[in-house]
Amino acid sequence: MSTNDAPRDKRAPRSAKKNKGSSTKRPANKNGVKRGMSAKSDKLSSSSVTNITQLKGQQGLHKRNVHQGRYDFARLVKALPELAKHVVKNPVGEATIRFDDPIAVKLLNKALLAEHYSVTQWNIPEGYLCPPIPGRADYIHRLADLLSSEAPKLNHKLIRALDIGVGANCIYPIVGATQYGWHYVGSDVDSVSVDNSNRIATENDVLVGNVECRLQSDSRHFFQGIIQPGEYYDVTTCNPPFHSSLEEAQKGTERKIANLNAHKAKRGNVKAEKATSTPVKTSSKQSTTLNFGGQKAELWCPGGEATFVKNLAYESEKFATQVLWFTTLISKKDNVRWLCKNLEKVAAKQVTIVEMSQGQKISRFVAWSFKDQAQRAAWLALKSR
Repeated sequence: MSTNDAPRDKRAPRSAKKNKGSSTKRPANKNGVKRGMSAKSDKLSSSSVTNITQLKGQQGLHKRNVHQGRYDFARLVKALPELAKHVVKNPVGEATIRFDDPIAVKLLNKALLAEHYSVTQWNIPEGYLCPPIPGRADYIHRLADLLSSEAPKLNHKLIRALDIGVGANCIYPIVGATQYGWHYVGSDVDSVSVDNSNRIATENDVLVGNVECRLQSDSRHFFQGIIQPGEYYDVTTCNPPFHSSLEEAQKGTERKIANLNAHKAKRGNVKAEKATSTPVKTSSKQSTTLNFGGQKAELWCPGGEATFVKNLAYESEKFATQVLWFTTLISKKDNVRWLCKNLEKVAAKQVTIVEMSQGQKISRFVAWSFKDQAQRAAWLALKSR
């Protein structure tokens, strides 16, 4: 798409602080640095076509993330009185909940959404993913920084976003719409997820008109059938299933629960609620050992995360004229190099790796664009005051 094809609407902006990063534009050497990170230097290189940049994450949650510090359970109980009976004291006498109790975790999410996002009508069907909200919110805030770094006067209320695999919880559209005024389209291959997310979008005034969800009728595709002719998106988001089978997903959950229990035993559960990112099953009938949440499409797919992001990269090329920035979370660090290699093959112009550091956990998302810096600036200028 030429920059003349981008939407031309204008409103009042919100800006974010520019991130600093490093980039290189030299050909890959014979040792394969072209593919991503060098094992020795942890620096990035790129082919003559694709520019690869890495942005190091600062410690802790993003400064605009409303979930700083410990949860304020007094405020949360006031927002959702039903949570009160699940609040307990940790070994050092501080308020918390049992994070191996799926009902307690679900009510915590409901309270957080009501208190911080004015989303008072939120529920998910039994057995669907109930994600930790603070880390999910960080993805959106750092993505907003990426956009604003190239357009300091960006009007965020003009941003159109697409979430691939929105799930039944609708978390990314909720954060994007309420914190920045983004218009968000969510897609999913599961009709129950789409119906539930649409219910959330229509039953909360803060989301009405800014969030809609669409069914992806062909599980082989991500964008095809969702992005319509004449539609343009400034950014896409995705949290891919990272397991390759149900058995692998179960084992991964068992490890997370064991790590959480060890963490609580060692540190008195002082910060356990922020340290864990274990999504939980919303049924109290499930045993703790297999207490994972999510349907097949939420947790695993054939080939796991590596195959998923490769296919995502290849299909994104077909929509290069309709999307400014494609992005996806990457759970496994090795898959960053793998994704960069495939993005070079489809001739992405810019690849940016954004780290998010929370405690000892480092997560990341990869963003890529088929437009060069001048083209991106021209696109976003049409959405700035």
